[in-house]
Amino acid sequence: MIKPFAPGMVLVDKPAGKTSFAMVRLVRRLSGVKKVGHAGTLDPFATGLLVICIGRPATRLIDQIMGGEKQYVATLALGTVSSTQDPEGQLVQSGPWQPIERQRVEQVLDRFRGPIMQSPPAFSAVKHQGKPLYHYARHGIIIEKPPRPVTISLLRWLDPREQVTMTAPTLEVLVKCSKGTYIRTLAADIGAALGCGAYLTALRRLGSGSFSVAQSVSGQALAGENGADLLRQAVVDVDEVQKCLQSSGKNDNITCYG
Repeated sequence: MIKPFAPGMVLVDKPAGKTSFAMVRLVRRLSGVKKVGHAGTLDPFATGLLVICIGRPATRLIDQIMGGEKQYVATLALGTVSSTQDPEGQLVQSGPWQPIERQRVEQVLDRFRGPIMQSPPAFSAVKHQGKPLYHYARHGIIIEKPPRPVTISLLRWLDPREQVTMTAPTLEVLVKCSKGTYIRTLAADIGAALGCGAYLTALRRLGSGSFSVAQSVSGQALAGENGADLLRQAVVDVDEVQKCLQSSGKNDNITCYG
C-alpha cells in the first residue's frame, strides 16, 4: 500500500517554458492531493524557485510565505522595448543609441534603490472591476493603475564594464525586493531612464522569504519516471515550515533549507 502524502511544502526549480500552474498540476498528480497551490507566480519564460504547498494545512500558509522579500537575477536587453515588458510581447527596436558609460548606468540604477513607486504593468493579474488587467490588454484596452510603493533593497550590476554598447546591449542585475514588485516593469523603467529602452529578457528567482532555490528539486526531474519518489523526498513537513516562518519573522537573515 502506497503511503499517502502528508501536508507540506516543496521547493521546485521551475524550468523555462512551463507555467506555474503546470507545475502545480504536476505536483497534484504525483501526490494525489487535490488541494495544491503555489506561493507566488513565475512567468513561463522565467526559471527558479517556485514554492508549492500540498494539502490544506500547507496552503493556509501561502500568504505568510509570499510576504517575504524575493531575490532574482534579471537580464535586461537594452535598445528594445516589449509590449509586455518581457520576451512574450511584441518587440520593437528603439533605433541607434550611443554607448552608455559605466558611471551613467550606476547613477540610473541608484535611482531605483530603496523605496520607489511602481505602476503595475498592463499585462498583469492586478484586478480592475473584478477582472485582471491582462484581460483588458489582450483586447487592446490598456488600463492604467496608480503607482504603488515597493522597495528595492538590493540592485547590483553583476556584469559591469566601462561601456554598454549596441554590440553588447545587456545588463545582468541581482535584485532583492518587496512583495508585489514587478521585475519586468523595473527593467522597462531602467531602460527608459537610460534613454534607450529595455525589456526583461530572462529572469531567475533565487529566493522567496527564507526559502532558497539552492535546496529545490528540479521541475524537469519531477516530470520524469521517478517524479513521485523525488517529490516525497523533497516535501518539508508543515510544522517545519511554520518553525521557519516564525524564526524568519524575528530575523530577516535566516534562510531555511538553503
